[in-house]
Amino acid sequence: MRKAIIYKILFLVFTLFFSVNLSAQSVADTTLSYPFSGAQSGGLFMNTPPNFNATVIFNPETNKYIVQEKIGGLDFGNPKIMSFSEYQDYAQQKSVRDYWNLRSKERGGNQTSALGLPKLFIPGKAFDRVFGGNAVDIRPQGSAELIFGLKINRIDNPSLPEEQRKTTSFDFQEKIQMNVIGKIGDKLKVTANFNTETTFDFENQMKVEYTGYEDEIIKKIEIGNVSLPLNGTLITGSQSLFGFKTQMQFGRLTLTGILSQQKSTKSEIEVSGGAQTSEFDVYADQYEANKHYFLAHYFKDNYDKALENLPFINSGVNITKVEIWVTNKTGTTNDTRNIVAFLDLGETGSNIYNGFSTSSGGSFPDNIEANNLFNALSSTYSGVRNINEVNSVLGSTPLSNGEDYEKLERSRKLSESEFTINSQLGYISLNSALNNDEVLAVAFQYTVGSKTYQVGELSSTGPTAPDALIVKLLKGTNFSPSLPNWHLMMKNIYALGAYQMSRDGFILDVVYENTEESGAITNYLSVPTEEGVHGKPLIKLLNLDRLNQQSDVQSDGLFDFVEGITARSSNGRVIFPVREPFGSYLKDQFSNPTFGEKYTYQSLYDSTLTVAQQYPEKNKYRLKGTYQSSSGAEIRLNAMNVPEGSVTVTAGSQKLVENQDYTVDYMLGRVTIINEGILNSGVPIKISLENNSMFGIQNKTLIGIHADYEINKDFLLGATMLRLTERPYTQKINTGEEPISNTIWGLDANYQTEAPWLTKAVDWLPLIETKAKSRLIATAEFAHLIPGHHKAVGDEGVSYIDDFESSRTSIDIKNMGAWKLASIPEKQLELFENSNLSDSLIIGFNRAKLAWYTIDPLFFRNTSITPPNVNKTIILPNGNTIGQQSYHYSREVLETEVFPNKDPNMGSQITNLSLLDIAYYPKERGPYNYTINGIGTDGKLTNSTKSWGGMMRTLTTTDFQASNIEFIEFWMMDPFNS
Repeated sequence: MRKAIIYKILFLVFTLFFSVNLSAQSVADTTLSYPFSGAQSGGLFMNTPPNFNATVIFNPETNKYIVQEKIGGLDFGNPKIMSFSEYQDYAQQKSVRDYWNLRSKERGGNQTSALGLPKLFIPGKAFDRVFGGNAVDIRPQGSAELIFGLKINRIDNPSLPEEQRKTTSFDFQEKIQMNVIGKIGDKLKVTANFNTETTFDFENQMKVEYTGYEDEIIKKIEIGNVSLPLNGTLITGSQSLFGFKTQMQFGRLTLTGILSQQKSTKSEIEVSGGAQTSEFDVYADQYEANKHYFLAHYFKDNYDKALENLPFINSGVNITKVEIWVTNKTGTTNDTRNIVAFLDLGETGSNIYNGFSTSSGGSFPDNIEANNLFNALSSTYSGVRNINEVNSVLGSTPLSNGEDYEKLERSRKLSESEFTINSQLGYISLNSALNNDEVLAVAFQYTVGSKTYQVGELSSTGPTAPDALIVKLLKGTNFSPSLPNWHLMMKNIYALGAYQMSRDGFILDVVYENTEESGAITNYLSVPTEEGVHGKPLIKLLNLDRLNQQSDVQSDGLFDFVEGITARSSNGRVIFPVREPFGSYLKDQFSNPTFGEKYTYQSLYDSTLTVAQQYPEKNKYRLKGTYQSSSGAEIRLNAMNVPEGSVTVTAGSQKLVENQDYTVDYMLGRVTIINEGILNSGVPIKISLENNSMFGIQNKTLIGIHADYEINKDFLLGATMLRLTERPYTQKINTGEEPISNTIWGLDANYQTEAPWLTKAVDWLPLIETKAKSRLIATAEFAHLIPGHHKAVGDEGVSYIDDFESSRTSIDIKNMGAWKLASIPEKQLELFENSNLSDSLIIGFNRAKLAWYTIDPLFFRNTSITPPNVNKTIILPNGNTIGQQSYHYSREVLETEVFPNKDPNMGSQITNLSLLDIAYYPKERGPYNYTINGIGTDGKLTNSTKSWGGMMRTLTTTDFQASNIEFIEFWMMDPFNS
């Protein structure tokens, strides 16, 4: 029954469909199975093209309307002929259809943003009145990546406690890059960008901006990254701020207020004649150390004599080849060789340090003619060619390793780009300063007249690898004033911090701080009884002013800029033509030794720099002046990521216009002057800019208000008041780091108008015809700075020169893993047998067992993780018993036991001290002791009085004077007092 009903329904539907289809076919005049009745749009049919249109023509003769559809200029289909009533129906249907299509498009566009996200509509007239609309549109763009994992590390190291051998940690990494642009109505706009991989905070920007309509009082409200640009030159405002800013207008008066944190620092650059001008002020003790070296004592001794008659160099020497070897810390394998460097190699006469070498009577440095050291090393002691046998071969000589010679395995030869050489004066300048533990050695060849001399072996002509090269030692690991090579390091070259400085505009003066008498800074010494010194300019006294600007021998009161001799423009170096300008050379200018001792700084050359700086009363000489770096049209700002709009350029008193007179590359920090007239005029150019503080930790707060009153379209009056406050980041402020709290206020006036009379006046001049409009611009400014300081440093402002707190710094050397098995101390035969030998098994024959370790704290206390039977009873030699945890050999030592008067930190527990335990067994054979003599039947050493054991470690700090390290402190507990 049910199936029959279904069949009847299907038959009925088919019959109806077939009947309608037959009816349509009977009416339509077409041969198509599925005919098209005119232009169709949408649904199953494609939309009409944009050039589809329909034209309507009324025929008054027939009173009919003719509708012709067209695509472009071609007719489409047959025209439709309608009566008046039919055309009314057609027009009405078309209007309704067009209306709903328009509403559908508007609805779809308003519901979604550009990214397809739905818009929000908040109804209400109040919301519309405040924000200028009811739509909320958020447009995010970016990506987010999250990596989450679990990291388990297990280190089977028996030196670590059991619970520290396995560590479990989460591996959580996130990477978010997102930009958001949001709008609420027409007035409120939100912009933000965030990137977790940015290096600095200022690269992430966020801003909420409210913009009022033209007739509203509130013109703008900004929250987030804001700026306060001002048109004046005395009060310039700031571009990189974070805070709140508002702008309101009351008729002709416009007020701008700001409350923010300043995230940038200001700087200025002055350029004159197309070059950047900078000042320098360098004290006498700021010479470049460990970079400039004489190749031999001969060149050191003749330096002053060679330059006493500038510009002529009285040398006669020409260095033709040089190879420089240094300690290989880069791990490179190219241009490496084993070398053995000797202090006395090539030295003559009294410059020979060790009596092992005797003079050969020569006058110039040479392998053969200077002394017999090279011949001895090439014959009797030729075993030094094997780098592993150097110490054993030279062990029978008075030569000391670290002083008289140094051996270097795989030392690195410097390329020509890593140093410069003065071939006439015989010194080298390294691009990078050497560390205290690095070795510097050289081999060089030079000519005097037609004769060639050589010191050391060149890799190109000497023995091939793996044989070691014999070279000259300039600096060893033991580099101290007690050794003669200390004086090979030049101490008369000063860096000014400039590059590509120009000779034109370079001004240098040597001044003296006369603190004992007048306290004034003068460029001369006032010593009335010394005729050759009194009142004489120091640059002339120190042989820095002998020539005029044409290089004639005539003093002109200016520094003698002789490229390569007294100055290097490429890297901004000043070189004195005397070796010890503030020492022995200056002392020789005095006839009275008492004055010579008073006004000289000899310790600067005879002691380490750290020791010399302990005499500040001697450090009174300074190099002061200015230099110009060649810039041309492009000027470097010495800053990167400069806030856009923060660069202000003025030529004289004229403020230049960006992209008209100059362009700015804010990313790389460059200003390019594109107005050739300004460059050619020679007018000084001043550039003011802001530089984002990359690592600033000091908070700066800027608050202020600016008012503009427009008298008319040409005349504008302004007033500004700003207050900048710095918050100190420590409770005690050092001198020179005082936090400011300054207030500045000022007034300004600007007037500008067109001046056609000026154009006519210029045109009146013969041969001149102007086309541009003339404008008359007048500006006036006034500013008053009220300095102050933060209230945190007191009412009067207190800063500390040195409060001497934490003046003692301890370096812990108890780390067990840093200690290694010691080698035998050298050349102490009275204490250690066979200590004069090296690379031999004999040196370990008396080594006894020595152990060092640190006991894990878990053995000290009774906790759930303490192993059982740790606190067992021990019977002492005197018959007493004691628990293992109370035994001096293994017990815990609290901090209060060693330092009973030390107060623990507030809220902290009393802690135990980390100890380094040492156990020495003089009768037990130690590591690498292969002796077969003096061994008892029990395998122990029979003569324990000759036994020794040792441990050693490296110290990363080698210059104890510079680091102010005074002593090594031991706290030892006697374990036999039980």
